[in-house]
Amino acid sequence: MSLSELQALERRYVIGTYLRNPVVFVRGEGTRLWDDSGVEYLDFLAGISVLNVGHCHPRIVAAIQAQAATLTHVSNLYYTEPAMRLSAALSESALGGKVFLANSGAEANEAALKLARRARPGGGIVVLEDGFHGRTYGALSATPQESKQAPFAPLVPGFTAVARDPEAITAAVGPDTAAVMLEPIQGESGIHPLPDPVLLAARAACDRTGAVLIYDEVQTGMGRTGTVWAYQGGPVVPDALTSAKGLGGGVPIGALITGPRLADTFRPGDHGSTFAGGPLVCAAALEALAICSDPALLTQVSQLGERLTGSLAELPHVREVRGRGLMVGVDLDVDAIDVARRALLDQRLVVNATGPATLRLEPPLTVSAAEVDEAVARLGKLLA
Repeated sequence: MSLSELQALERRYVIGTYLRNPVVFVRGEGTRLWDDSGVEYLDFLAGISVLNVGHCHPRIVAAIQAQAATLTHVSNLYYTEPAMRLSAALSESALGGKVFLANSGAEANEAALKLARRARPGGGIVVLEDGFHGRTYGALSATPQESKQAPFAPLVPGFTAVARDPEAITAAVGPDTAAVMLEPIQGESGIHPLPDPVLLAARAACDRTGAVLIYDEVQTGMGRTGTVWAYQGGPVVPDALTSAKGLGGGVPIGALITGPRLADTFRPGDHGSTFAGGPLVCAAALEALAICSDPALLTQVSQLGERLTGSLAELPHVREVRGRGLMVGVDLDVDAIDVARRALLDQRLVVNATGPATLRLEPPLTVSAAEVDEAVARLGKLLA
């Protein structure tokens, strides 16, 4: 169908929660996308850090095909091998406790919040300003952004937002705090890595009070920062972390991973999900986790991240470049939203703007050095 036909269907039948770009993508391979006219694009967004292994990775495709031909769903009333194997692999990759499988990042964060309050009933949740944890009610309550929260008030009570400051965190966490929840790199607000003193203060405050430290690694996990999980490149080990986005290699899945302390906090019936942990998505996630755990790939992520940030910093109108690995934010002194639109339509480069001043670049981790240089060159033509 043509773009105009799809837009007509959207106007008539689709609830208008998205501002879509006027492009119809029909095929993807690696770091490349093709539209309905056969025009090729270079993808430096990867579905917002979902396609960490690239579009249609052969191992992901084969896993999905094989599982779809065998078993797609039976519910969590029964055992399936992919769910048990994925849970084991996730635990062994991070924290060493137990796993609750979900369908998305917001659902994984909801599970984490419930887990913290199961551990300390009625306890408060401390979150950081400019954080983003999802759009369901618990996750939205943990997302202190007025534009997202205000239309849907009243929200879930018991959440306190504090500045990204060690003293503020220390003061906010007390004996009635159930958890501190944070992104080690705040993604939706423009790729802001939290300084080590902030992370250390959160860890110390939780240790002092018995609160749970939760890392939201929905965007930072699965190799995006040069380690399988971002916490592995920092000074702090959380009590639990959440994952989604890149976990499924392109299909929807989320996970809550605990450390040993919280492994047996939930009791039968405390939480559940009809579709979560289905064999189809778990088969894909097992392959995605294996690919993203390859030491050679992780080394490449760090090396190409340095190449990308160094090259971007030399472009005109660039005020700051920050991030880690292949999770990069670029502050501009021109309209970033307009630059992202023109990058797509004029330069066939897929990036996005997290706000009027900041571009976000998150290419597949399988990107090549030549493709990094090509992306920078295309941006350079717009910013010249």
